Amino acid sequence: MKLIFFISIILFTSCSNPYGEKSSTLIDLTYTLDSSTLFWPNNTSGFEHILDFKGKTKKGYYYSSYKICTPEHGGTHLDAPIHFAEGKQSVEQIPLNNLCGEAIVIDISESALANRDYLISINDITNWEKTNGELPQKIIILFRTGYGKFYPNRKEYFGTELKGDTAIPFLHFPGIDPKTAQWLVDNRSVKAIGIDVASIDYGQSTDFKTHQIFLGKNIPAFENLAQLDKLPFKGIYITALPMKIGGGSGAPLRIIAEIAK
Repeated sequence: MKLIFFISIILFTSCSNPYGEKSSTLIDLTYTLDSSTLFWPNNTSGFEHILDFKGKTKKGYYYSSYKICTPEHGGTHLDAPIHFAEGKQSVEQIPLNNLCGEAIVIDISESALANRDYLISINDITNWEKTNGELPQKIIILFRTGYGKFYPNRKEYFGTELKGDTAIPFLHFPGIDPKTAQWLVDNRSVKAIGIDVASIDYGQSTDFKTHQIFLGKNIPAFENLAQLDKLPFKGIYITALPMKIGGGSGAPLRIIAEIAK
């Protein structure tokens, strides 16, 4: 399904930033939306940037205007809870407090790059805690698989260069084990999940159980994140603002990491 919209949005956030602009560095975790943007293989269309007008007007001044057409889920984007959980929050209903705040990075790239079907385990999280302490309350967790280095190479990123429904069985990339998702929901205070691959479920998933678990608890997901290799393991503040699509199951996302110096 295509959504056509115009870029004329002003977004405000009520989150309290503990760092301040004079003592921090900003990292953009967002891929540019353009003709190279990767979408789920069975999407029938990609990103379209459609010219309305470009050039000198009759009154002599320069003017340009475009409209864009894109699936909700592609490139760096947000999965709203309603994407896999009936009756849960759609994009515009997600509280701003779930879209910004303190974040940590769990780097599982060594294991994931050695096994395209790697499932992020509970041990990956508890091992992080052994070094860094128990996860803070109301935390945003970002998982670094290392697959960001492949984007936008379709074959290396997805595990196949095929498109359409026939490509789905050949998807091979890491994701979060549903057992890990359930453990986090039951034992830690998580308000959002992010990852540098196309899905929080691994490529071979057929039931998207990890999506069901997190989104069923109104925990949104950020997918296809960029530049996670530039982030430390902690001391991060995230601002993740999706296009505010009414009733949306997902939306293009601009996500910024602020690192305390």
